[in-house]
Amino acid sequence: MTPLKAVLFDKDGTLIDFQATWAPTFLIILEELSAGDAPLMARLGEACGYDLATRRFHPDSIVVAGSNDDIAAAWAGLLEGRDIDALFADLNARVGDMSLPHLTPFPDLMPVLDALSDLGLRLGIATNDGEESARTQLATLGLDARFETVIGFDSGHGAKPAPGMVLGFCEALGLSPAEVVMVGDSLHDMHAGRSAGAQTLAVTTGTVPAEALSDHADHVAGSLTQALEWIRARAS
Repeated sequence: MTPLKAVLFDKDGTLIDFQATWAPTFLIILEELSAGDAPLMARLGEACGYDLATRRFHPDSIVVAGSNDDIAAAWAGLLEGRDIDALFADLNARVGDMSLPHLTPFPDLMPVLDALSDLGLRLGIATNDGEESARTQLATLGLDARFETVIGFDSGHGAKPAPGMVLGFCEALGLSPAEVVMVGDSLHDMHAGRSAGAQTLAVTTGTVPAEALSDHADHVAGSLTQALEWIRARAS
């Protein structure tokens, strides 16, 4: 393989704990949208793959890998008579702040980022979350200066699994896709990386098991620490 010069990370389920961060946040969103209507809240939860009994997302939830536009489309038919565009513009503006009380980075995140910096690797984020939401979370964690580029579904490159985010990252840093590894916890991440021509590294820190990821990634790691070892061996 071409020696690596940069690492492009997914965010949710890769750098931060998806369930711990977003499950309580989405409970608040569901409560807001349903405004006390319990049957509506149940239907909204079902439509986005959220289990109200366990207060966790199902592994195949649209929220795991989809964008806010995908979630809006899933809920549109259940919120008849409401301005969906205005509703989601409001949510996009607030969701980053709403998540902050629950924001849970993986314990090995900081040591791994330190090690990658020591290797001279350039870092970026490609998330199907909104860009402003992602930047709010990174700033809260004190990580905003760690990443040269933060790309969200609304940054102008499209959403994963299309390759636009990966190609946009490469263009911004002046690198070829082969010099970049896309690291993520979902098939959307792996498909985006491969279709762009980047190397792909899956982690099982999200909701998708290794057996579902293995055919779509150059390597599957059980943690960020394990991912670091694979990257270290391939860094220029």
